[in-house]
Amino acid sequence: MALTAADVARLGELARIRLTDDELAHLAPQLDVILESVASVAAVAAADVPPTSHALPLTNVFRADVVTPSLRAEDVLAAAPAVEDGRFRVPRILAEES
Repeated sequence: MALTAADVARLGELARIRLTDDELAHLAPQLDVILESVASVAAVAAADVPPTSHALPLTNVFRADVVTPSLRAEDVLAAAPAVEDGRFRVPRILAEES
């Protein structure tokens, strides 16, 4: 089924794109090729072939979640430029609401 300029004009209206007559004549065959390509892919897809997102199988490479000792708070705060009440002191970026 070949797309006509009227079909492309309707698609342009739906997408809220104003197209000139020259653009319609130029785009109609290009969109027709795209639709034919999609149809050929759909024709190859069979019920026994699962949909895939990649050509090769991908697996995540997460490491095991293992609890390990961390730094002591005193050691970390000793390297901080400013400390208040046992926490990092940072500049205020938002005003407090009353």
